[in-house]
Amino acid sequence: MGILDIEVWGKDSRKHEERLGTCKVDISALPLKQANCLELPLESCLGALLMLITLTPCAGVSVSDLCVCPLADPGERKQIAQRYCFQNSLKDMKDVGILQVKVLKAVDLLAADFSGKSDPFCLLELGNDRLQTHTIYKNLNPEWNKVFTFPIKDIHDVLEVTVFDEDGDKPPDFLGKVAIPLLSIRDGQPNCYVLKNKDLEQAFKGAIYLEMDLIYNPVKASIRTFTPKEKRFVEDTRKLSKKILSRDIDRVKRITMAMWNTIQFLKSCFQWESTGRSAVAFVVFLVTVWNFELYMIPLALLLLFIYNFITPTKGKVGSIQDSQESTDLEEEEDEEDKESEKKGLIERIYMVQDIVSTVQNILEEIASFGERIKNTFNWTVPFLSFLACLILAVATIILYFIPLRYIVLIWGINKFTKKLRNPYAIDNNELLDFLSRVPSDVQKVQYAELKPCSSQSPLRKKRSAL
Repeated sequence: MGILDIEVWGKDSRKHEERLGTCKVDISALPLKQANCLELPLESCLGALLMLITLTPCAGVSVSDLCVCPLADPGERKQIAQRYCFQNSLKDMKDVGILQVKVLKAVDLLAADFSGKSDPFCLLELGNDRLQTHTIYKNLNPEWNKVFTFPIKDIHDVLEVTVFDEDGDKPPDFLGKVAIPLLSIRDGQPNCYVLKNKDLEQAFKGAIYLEMDLIYNPVKASIRTFTPKEKRFVEDTRKLSKKILSRDIDRVKRITMAMWNTIQFLKSCFQWESTGRSAVAFVVFLVTVWNFELYMIPLALLLLFIYNFITPTKGKVGSIQDSQESTDLEEEEDEEDKESEKKGLIERIYMVQDIVSTVQNILEEIASFGERIKNTFNWTVPFLSFLACLILAVATIILYFIPLRYIVLIWGINKFTKKLRNPYAIDNNELLDFLSRVPSDVQKVQYAELKPCSSQSPLRKKRSAL
């Protein structure tokens, strides 16, 4: 509790950064658990920073040894379980649950030093929470035996565990990484996770042993699903890659072809190319239109969920190739060219990079959106698919018993009074917030757990800086 220093930075297309201004906030003067709207003038520049600050005590974050494991004590475990029981579902909605991670050891790591050894440490990231182990020097099979406890704010977060090699004052070297969705955790079981490369798409060298315990409230987790997803404070800047661009084009092409085939199928029903198919479609059309009610729309979607649950599709996403190549743009110019011409060429290159990168990101968003809808119906994440079924069942019952005008009236009153009831409320779309929690096909590959037997593919590479 003291002075919070805030800096505002700007970044141009060349990734050059410049500090625009600073300001300070005396946190000790602010009340707890209360939204404080502050307008802070920036020092050394024009403008002000409008901030909404809420001080909330953070419980649950800890680092300890195996001998003082929090959930190992039956009394403390019972107390924590009581805090997240069904009776407390409407208390402290932001406190969804607690995760305990035992980082036991790693084996057969990549040798990053010239001596044939490494100085490994382990970094754990859950949302915006980051904790790390101590460094074990000159060892390819380190044993950390540390226990980390994280508070859970979103049950759909992914625990990222990365092993690095400490390299003095230089950035640490990458030794492997795994991503574990919270909903896939098997409580209390030691697991061996094969380390993957930076893109989480192929096996790297070595494995890490983790033991995890997860306690959460399903009601809080379900409600949190329909609110905006927390953005990462530290995000990896995506590099421009021909392979990623080609992959995203293929993903969009598959979605487009699926829609095109559906349209052609419907068109063939009107063309009587198949007499049986067109006759059945004609009868279904007459019966549906004659008996149509609004509640049948969520009911039809619910039946589609049930059909996919009974007959799950066995097709899995093909393994996506590794090595997302970053484009190294090299300019071959004569020595006699003027410096101004060089600068002009570099500016054009950066402009083209920005345009292609924007197209790549748009294709990624389009492909991911279509894949998330498909994976929702395919029960890729049972928790989310079951939640969707529950919402559709409730919507069917409501539309069956309550006239549409009342539903629209309640929806409109809620929208018009939302800002009056909560001036700092963030506008959001509940459906898009729900879909943002469903993994795309690329994320399914990244989160897939590799078998230890298939990981023995030592990569004799030079040290790769973080």
